[in-house]
Amino acid sequence: MSPTSKEVVIANAIIAILTIGGQQLFSFFTFSCPCHVGQNLVYGLAFLGVPALILLIVGYALNNQTWRLVTGKRSPLEGQTTPNRLLQCKLVCFVLCSITGRALVAPVTWLAVTLINGSYYVCAVSEYVPVHYYEANPNITASERRRILAAFPCSQLVPPELTRARDEVILLLRYQSQVAGWLLIAVVVITVFLSYCLASCFSPLSFLHFRYWSNYVHNEQELFDEATDQHSRLYAMQHVRKFFGFVPGSENVKEIRIPSLREWQAISGLAFLKRVDAEHYDYSLLHDWALKESVNGKYLKTDEDPVIRTQV
Repeated sequence: MSPTSKEVVIANAIIAILTIGGQQLFSFFTFSCPCHVGQNLVYGLAFLGVPALILLIVGYALNNQTWRLVTGKRSPLEGQTTPNRLLQCKLVCFVLCSITGRALVAPVTWLAVTLINGSYYVCAVSEYVPVHYYEANPNITASERRRILAAFPCSQLVPPELTRARDEVILLLRYQSQVAGWLLIAVVVITVFLSYCLASCFSPLSFLHFRYWSNYVHNEQELFDEATDQHSRLYAMQHVRKFFGFVPGSENVKEIRIPSLREWQAISGLAFLKRVDAEHYDYSLLHDWALKESVNGKYLKTDEDPVIRTQV
């Protein structure tokens, strides 16, 4: 297994474990079925679906591939760099499938654990249980029957003569919910397995070549991140040195530069990425100042007393 695959498996396992723990805490502290006609379904489905939807969106947002896919797509240069539209569409579809697969880990885990738990499902559909589970006068109205069935998730609201019917209904609904949960897990596992099989079948690389490629991509990304950090640090260091007259961490600093009030104002405030020509941008206000201003201003030697110098 390549380093990238190991990281993906570990990350997915951590996400699943955190989701299970969060679901248990969420159910214990917040879930309380209203046991009222018309409200049970909305409440139960909200607890089933809304957290899953939020987890799905968070999964998309936390994936770097999402932002790599969408960033700069409205740039005028984008049309010049994608001449092969068919290949580009295939690549986008592949990346979207990969992102979606990662993003679905948490919401699918939430839905599966919630269904296996059964409480949300029992609350949502209790009032729709078939009539033969309700042992009461057959002359009772349909609205009254639904009202009593909706109260079944709350044992304290059920009359003593209906306790047996309630227990049967709760067992039936928990059975349905848990079967649905295990079916969801089975479908997801089979789908993931078949997807990996199909991807391997249509891969242009052999098994060992694919492992080499995975390792190469992983190492390239690590080295690129290290180079990006070092390059940006060195580039920013030039601008900081121009403003203050020394580089942070330097030993034996002989003198420092005293920025003027106008210069402090020039690098303060808010700024967007600013285009300076066809190929370059200003990344910050300090960057803009360093490119425009000449090196001058007031300097102070570090071994001088600033008070004495002012008096002179």
